[in-house]
Amino acid sequence: MASITFKITLITICIFSSVLSITYAATEEGQTRPFKRVYAFGDSFTDTGNTKNANGPSGFGHVSNSPYGTTFFNHSTNRYSDGRLVIDFVAEALSLPYLPPYCHKKGNDTFGLNFAVAGSTAINHLFFVRNNLTLDITPQSIQTQLLWFNRYLESQGCQGVESKCKDFNETLFWFGEIGVNDYAYTLGSSVSEDTIRKLAISSISGALQALLQKGAKYLVVQGLPPTGCLTLAMYLAPQDDRDDIGCVKSANNQSYNHNLALQAKLQEFRKQYPHAVIVYADYFNAYHTVIKNPSKYGFTEVFKVCCGSGEPPYNFSVFATCGTPNATACTTPSQYINWDGVHLTETMYKVVSKMFLQGNFSQPPFNFLLEKKEKQG
Repeated sequence: MASITFKITLITICIFSSVLSITYAATEEGQTRPFKRVYAFGDSFTDTGNTKNANGPSGFGHVSNSPYGTTFFNHSTNRYSDGRLVIDFVAEALSLPYLPPYCHKKGNDTFGLNFAVAGSTAINHLFFVRNNLTLDITPQSIQTQLLWFNRYLESQGCQGVESKCKDFNETLFWFGEIGVNDYAYTLGSSVSEDTIRKLAISSISGALQALLQKGAKYLVVQGLPPTGCLTLAMYLAPQDDRDDIGCVKSANNQSYNHNLALQAKLQEFRKQYPHAVIVYADYFNAYHTVIKNPSKYGFTEVFKVCCGSGEPPYNFSVFATCGTPNATACTTPSQYINWDGVHLTETMYKVVSKMFLQGNFSQPPFNFLLEKKEKQG
């Protein structure tokens, strides 16, 4: 989700080459990890570097520039935050290294790969072409990510839609949120919200089903966050478009309805694939809970961005976004929910990941998935 309304310029060329065969690993203490690898999909909320190229998101400074990544890594790591993302905290929780991006991996895919791309849509790019909505929009979609994954599997000797990869018994599939860009790219067009929701859910469902048919047994699927609480939405929407927590009501309703449709589809898959554990990570209500009581989680700034223009009331302007020469970063990002107006701070990602992995914002709970994995071996 590199931008809710900005058009994204991204041409990521992935030259596929041979990769190392997957090996099993254990912790330093000799204990087997819950999972031996993770494969991740999604947009900029999950991307750990697949957008690394000469052209970053046109609305922001290049993500490889400071201050992106400086809180934790002390340098940019092509993440759209000041530090770690949810997927990074997932890797930590599973005692695994951070996932390398598929397009820029350096030979080490032992513990999995990240296929997420900032700016990605759920709906195939051809849809936007046909509706004349292609200007500066990334051509990548969830179908692209699945294509990359299939190519990777072929290199591992796991070919064919019906192929059952025993490797997947030790693999967690993390399906990060995706779909916000689909709504953003059609903003102001004649394409209806209902059309986008139906097409996006259909596309996401197709990708999930493809993974399940290949033998995926453990999946976590994130819903959309309350996009009306992101600073850019607050900045652009009229003041009378607000809900009970002060966010943009129309945008939050859009995300909420999308998530309802997604959850209904996941329930169908649970019946269709009873041997798989499919967890829904409730991004919307986790985020909503933090917004309602920010001080409980250490936040003092709910809508104001840490990295921005200095323009009141949100420290945000579309003419001086994070990473551009006229923007500066705050010295206390841990007190902010919003990092650059569209993406979140490391602290917020950490809070949300904990709510997914240890709290009550995953259905069924993530611990249930771990227990099933332990029993099935």
